[in-house]
Amino acid sequence: MSSVLSPGQVLLLAAHYATHGDIESLARLASRRSKVLHKQLLLRILLTYLPEIVKPSTYAGFLLALARDNLGGYAEGGLDTSAVEDLSEDEVTKQAGKLHLQQLVSAEIPSDFHDDPLSSFLILRSYNMDSEAGLISQVPSLLSPFLSQSPALSLWATSTVVPYVRRNVEYYADENPAYSLLEFQNLSDSAAVLYLLSRTGSREEDKGFIGRDIRGLLGPWLHGTGRWASKPASDIQSAADDVESSHRSAGWKQFLEWLVNQAATSWTVAVAVAEQWGGPKDIDLGEVADLEFTEAQQQYLLQSYARAVLASAYLISEATAEALSGAYRMVYKMRMLLGYSEISPTLEMAVSQLPSLSNFDVASHIGMKSATYMRNDLLLEQNLLTSPTEGAMALLTALILSASICTSLGAPCSVRKAGDLAFIQDQREQKGEIAKLIRSASAQAHGDEDKYWSQVRAKLLWLNTWGTDGNRSTNFEIRGMLGAVPKEFVETEILKAFLSSSRYTLAKSIYEDSSEQPLAPEVTQDTVYQAALRAFDNASNPNRSRGGLKKCDEIIHSFPKTLNKTHPATKRVEALLRCTHALSEYRLTLKQGEPFKPVVLRVHSDPISIIEKVLEQNPKAYTRLPEFLEMAANMVRAGITQQARSVKFDSPAEDNSKELTRAEKLIVALCIEAALREDDFETAYSYVVSRLETPASGRGGGSQEQDEWSWKAALKAGQYIRTDRTLLPTHLGIASGNPEIRHLEQRIECLATALRVAPTSQLLEILKTFRRCEEQLDSAIAEEAAAEASWAAAGEVPGAFDTTPPHGLQSSRNMTATAASKQAEEAPMSLFDLSRATASVASRNFTKLSSLSSSLAGAASLAPSATSSTSGEQAPQRLRKRDQLREAATGTLVSGVGWLIGANVNREATET
Repeated sequence: MSSVLSPGQVLLLAAHYATHGDIESLARLASRRSKVLHKQLLLRILLTYLPEIVKPSTYAGFLLALARDNLGGYAEGGLDTSAVEDLSEDEVTKQAGKLHLQQLVSAEIPSDFHDDPLSSFLILRSYNMDSEAGLISQVPSLLSPFLSQSPALSLWATSTVVPYVRRNVEYYADENPAYSLLEFQNLSDSAAVLYLLSRTGSREEDKGFIGRDIRGLLGPWLHGTGRWASKPASDIQSAADDVESSHRSAGWKQFLEWLVNQAATSWTVAVAVAEQWGGPKDIDLGEVADLEFTEAQQQYLLQSYARAVLASAYLISEATAEALSGAYRMVYKMRMLLGYSEISPTLEMAVSQLPSLSNFDVASHIGMKSATYMRNDLLLEQNLLTSPTEGAMALLTALILSASICTSLGAPCSVRKAGDLAFIQDQREQKGEIAKLIRSASAQAHGDEDKYWSQVRAKLLWLNTWGTDGNRSTNFEIRGMLGAVPKEFVETEILKAFLSSSRYTLAKSIYEDSSEQPLAPEVTQDTVYQAALRAFDNASNPNRSRGGLKKCDEIIHSFPKTLNKTHPATKRVEALLRCTHALSEYRLTLKQGEPFKPVVLRVHSDPISIIEKVLEQNPKAYTRLPEFLEMAANMVRAGITQQARSVKFDSPAEDNSKELTRAEKLIVALCIEAALREDDFETAYSYVVSRLETPASGRGGGSQEQDEWSWKAALKAGQYIRTDRTLLPTHLGIASGNPEIRHLEQRIECLATALRVAPTSQLLEILKTFRRCEEQLDSAIAEEAAAEASWAAAGEVPGAFDTTPPHGLQSSRNMTATAASKQAEEAPMSLFDLSRATASVASRNFTKLSSLSSSLAGAASLAPSATSSTSGEQAPQRLRKRDQLREAATGTLVSGVGWLIGANVNREATET
């Protein structure tokens, strides 16, 4: 029946069969009318009218037969021609003109397929199935039967269809793809790669499929035609450079940039790429297995990929154990890919082993240039840090280990920060990092602390040398992350940490008992001494058996051989502990609401003045003078007083002798003043007469200029006036029974002492007080004598006896005022009399008295009247207490003003 159909009817019938998906009838018609329905026409009819929803398996066999020009198998059977047999020729011509069959040659398909009608059909059919019906998932089954017949089609399907289908159907179900198959094919290489990887690692649940994506999306895509372009000859470094071939791929370059960007923003993706993808040889091409890169392309891909992975490790900014472990795994994987020597498979194992870098040439990577490369141009071939060489990888491994050690010690450190420390070699910054590491390590010490601190020491020393310590003589340029700091500094800081953490046994075993001591004895001594002082400064309780002072005591005795008990440093600390502990027995507040802390002793400008606060805040404390003297002496021996601070701890003890004398005088003066404040004149008086001595040298000379306290304290005691609050003496001894007279006599003794120790400029003022006190004593004696006379007249002399004391014996100081008044030669002595007596004594020793006379004239003018006779010109058989005081005052004036005119003050005050 088909043989009677006109060519127009055959064409219309073929279009009818195609429109209804009747492939069997179409094939039968084509086999019978092959001259009309030739191959290209049939393909155009199918391309135009075969519905896209028809499964490829329905017409794949027909297409294969058509490709082989073998449609004989479809000749048998009948045909339904009713659709066209009733049409007139004009209608056939008219309808045939309206078919508008699609062309097989199109700008949409690669030019390689213009001479291959079947491949062109398959490509155009694939576009239509995707864009018209959204059946991109069926395209592989359409193309699969023909891949073996056309290498070009196979390459196109592998590099374009497979990545696209996997991206939108197999790997990620994308109902509305951003691009159709045709649009994807026309994307630039960079845009295509970014599209293929746009879903890679975007969700946490997809992190395990990152390697699959690179293997199944990027790998096949790279094999496509036009993916590789020849590099301009001007950019080729060397013909001998086998690794860097003359071919480049813009899409591959985009992938490398994507990888390093992921490292900077989502490092887990970059780590997963390195771990899950085995490099350029690890590619899933689907059904095609015979596509391979050239050797030059393979080396280029491998070397540039390794460079990008190293760059990614540098760009991981997160300073956590997980991130650093990921960076280490990246380097480890690259070493395996490139065939370099094996290293520890995990970061934890590497840190425990602390490998040496002595076998690698990393010295050329150190410097400011490397610090710049670490931030810029990481993918450039000139960048030494990311060069896929074993030395560059060893350097990166060392930086990762360094950052990991810092992070594990509690001081988070990224690879970049470790690089900055290693490359810039700023000593000040490195010292700060060491201090930070030790502080953080101290804060997280736990378990077996000796073992822990031994590991900390090993890690810090490794950071200083990167394990190359034994090769410094031949490879001195290699320095660790903290290599700008001398090893002695690191060991010193570690020793400080041991002592601060109370690891005394460990410290002693390393720094004192070991055969090769890491530090010189002098350095160890000073470090221990300073550590003891730091413990002291951090103490809050002044009791040496507790807290910081106990620790200070333990530290200073932790190195018995290096720092024995006789060492000056040990003595200083011991003295410091003793004086601080002594203060713990008293209530002491220097600032309102703030209890006393030991550190105040070391920072105070004049720590001895703290004793004055103790005397003020603790009633009756002045009675414990020996304790305060010992306390002040320990302050001097500890080197915390202003004068003693300038003396080195290893200086002879004699250097502190003057300061000890000064401290003793100050303490005595403070206790005298404290006793007077509490109205305990008797104690103050006893301190004056027993503790304040006559100066050994002439006034104004040497150490006496510094003694501003003794004479003031004696003067204050001499100026003290009894009140109702004044404490009564516990016993009188041989003193006067009249408390007023007794008190005045004691005041005169205090003033006499003041005259002995006071500077010349203060003598006249003290003499005035002396005169007033003597007048008061004379008045008191006169009053007592008058009272006794009145009692005697009335026969009521208290304590009177009929017996008369033997002639020639010295009268008792408790004799009555009446008996004393009968001795005319012992009349009360005025200031003028005192001055004349003083001049008389001085005249026996001085050859010139002009200046002294002028000084005494002023004193004489103060007397109400002058007498022609003095008690000094007589020779009394008995001496009163006042005469003894007068002689003392006279000697004081001689020694006090005689030196001004060159007198010999060492002669006896009186001559026979």
